[in-house]
Amino acid sequence: MTIDTVFRRAAGPTRAAAMLAAPAVAIVCGLAAAQDLSGLPDYRPRQPISGVIRSSGNEQMGTLMKYWQEGFRKYHPEARFADSLKGTASGIYGLEMRTADIAVMGRAMNPFERYGTYERSWMYPVEIEVATGSFATDHKSPAFAILVHQDNPLSKLTVKQLDGIFGAQRGGGWKALSWDENAARSSAQNIRTWDQLGLKGRWAGRPIHVYGPPLQGAGVVTFFQARVFGGGAMWNEDLREYADPAHMIADLAKDPYGIAYAALSSGTAGLKLVSLADSAAGPFVPMTPASVMDRSYPLSRPVYIDYTIDNEKSEIANPRVDPKVKEFLRYILSRQGQQDVEREGAYLPLPPALVREQLRKLDSEEPPPEKALLGE
Repeated sequence: MTIDTVFRRAAGPTRAAAMLAAPAVAIVCGLAAAQDLSGLPDYRPRQPISGVIRSSGNEQMGTLMKYWQEGFRKYHPEARFADSLKGTASGIYGLEMRTADIAVMGRAMNPFERYGTYERSWMYPVEIEVATGSFATDHKSPAFAILVHQDNPLSKLTVKQLDGIFGAQRGGGWKALSWDENAARSSAQNIRTWDQLGLKGRWAGRPIHVYGPPLQGAGVVTFFQARVFGGGAMWNEDLREYADPAHMIADLAKDPYGIAYAALSSGTAGLKLVSLADSAAGPFVPMTPASVMDRSYPLSRPVYIDYTIDNEKSEIANPRVDPKVKEFLRYILSRQGQQDVEREGAYLPLPPALVREQLRKLDSEEPPPEKALLGE
């Protein structure tokens, strides 16, 4: 699917023409029609809240946090907030040092970030999805597009095929601090030439040129690695790494044999989008504002708020979740809280089924899985 088709379907031909002429970073806001949030629960306070909720983490979610706080204080005027939003990398440190009650995260925790909180009580922080990342707004957890040259006949891929293209042989993958050997695969599953994907003619036997952002350091598992490699760390040996996304997109537009994963915020002239599916049975879903918002597109990204359930004696706290934090998260996961997400304009509301899943997690009294691993 061509990039302009995405915008024309989302915005209509007249509005799309204006958007396509604008800088790519400005394209996304307002493309998606408002999601029907009527299936979400209304917020009804369970108890009055007062005192301060301290947060650390992602500064890109600052406006969203402001809207949530304003909405929450309509029900709890005695509640106060102290935000220290200096970047996602600072979020878990605030929990570890007990200088924050919640960590505002533009991505999932990395394995190395779990060590500090794990070592103090042998429990991990709880991750609650609070919104979907943006369709294509830079720095706001945008979905990843799979892009090829506009002349390339490829139109769809499975997640497993993405692994074959971008990944390499590995012994497993990280899930939290657990090594999962189910994510292992051999080099026989590598996909290195276009004919392995069924392309013929000029593409037969030609190597696939793989483009992507720079690789991260040890202990980092990016969203792409978690979703496509099962938490693995082994990449295609010929990956072309670009610190400048615009430069990558410009080079890809001149390479008929290239493929990239990237946000759509860096320009897309001369390229087209590849639809994705979780399995060969499909459905193959194009990347659109609607498919990112409803999470049917496999490379849609969540954003999170994390909290801990241990007390200063390294025991499971009673109550398990700080009442202030729990009420605030209940507000965020309500219809009113997700309307605040719509109001912010870049992040996207959660689908109702996912809201229900997060509320169950918030209310859970099950022993932490880490305790089960320790035989407790």
